[in-house]
Amino acid sequence: MTIDLTALGWDAERAAYAARRGDHHPGRVARVDRGVCTVLTAAGPVRASLGGAVLAVAVRDPSTLPCAGDWVLLTHWPDRRTTVEAVLPRRAALIRRTAGKDASGQVLAANLDAAAVVEPVHPEPDVGRIERLLSLAHESGARPLVVLTKADLAADPDALARQLAAVAPGVPVLPVSAERGLGLEPLRAEVAPGRTLGLLGPSGAGKSSLVNALAGAVMMPTQAIRRVDGKGRHTTTWRALVPIPGGGAVIDTPGVRAVGLLDGVVGLDRAFADIAGLAEGCRYADCGHDGEPACAVRDALRTGELSTRRWESWRRLQGEVAQESRRREARLAAERRGGWRSARRRATRPPTPGGY
Repeated sequence: MTIDLTALGWDAERAAYAARRGDHHPGRVARVDRGVCTVLTAAGPVRASLGGAVLAVAVRDPSTLPCAGDWVLLTHWPDRRTTVEAVLPRRAALIRRTAGKDASGQVLAANLDAAAVVEPVHPEPDVGRIERLLSLAHESGARPLVVLTKADLAADPDALARQLAAVAPGVPVLPVSAERGLGLEPLRAEVAPGRTLGLLGPSGAGKSSLVNALAGAVMMPTQAIRRVDGKGRHTTTWRALVPIPGGGAVIDTPGVRAVGLLDGVVGLDRAFADIAGLAEGCRYADCGHDGEPACAVRDALRTGELSTRRWESWRRLQGEVAQESRRREARLAAERRGGWRSARRRATRPPTPGGY
């Protein structure tokens, strides 16, 4: 089985980078299971463990570990082992905050051209979740989209899309039905040869059904949502890159119950571009929108131009990002202090026999 890597996004820039790293074989990570990568190469899929150089970098920064969508360089050994020796620089990455206290990030998917926030219209869209995930998508560097799935269950899906466009400034909102094959054409353009579409959303949103519809075959398992509470079952528990016949790829991420934001101010400002635009009309450049005179944001709240719900959502996410920024700065400062102490201990340590 051979694979056309150019259809998956391999290009001259990546080839030039690989050439500078020596005699390695390129490939794209399809999935990772407990440190073992399934990598798509020109000769077909291979299983590869992590090489020493990759592990050494990951000790300092776990986010550098390979994930679905990464381009990597492989070495094939005489004993038939294959190892990942390098991860190519990422052009885009979906990163969420981990549950720990170290203010670190987990890469959900890499090298996306478009990042789709997938939200079901039934029983009803969660507007706050769309705003949060859009902040993540904007911060990734990929082109953000909102995909409203199960549109066949809505009385007027186009009207719903227009309504939700207010919480997604400048972002296409696409109602689709994977079951009936409706509204898929704009998404097919996102998985043209050389392009990768990432899907981000809760369990039961229909991400796996979208993958199967775009691929024209059952590539991912699907399950219906629970009738008791309307919540989705976890069908995809790993991040998987799926090649699409004719070129392009889709990365289906696991259903996420909660997505913590890192200190991604740019993504948040873009997701709430309407509020950022209003703030430009405030009298003071550093207006906190909390009682200052001539505050354009407060004026918009009074007139109803800006909804209280959206304002409170922005304030909540702003606070979360600020907190994560403080935590990250504290962690980096602690690491710098630790590095200084380590260097001092090494400098004052008695020499070992032989002068080494």
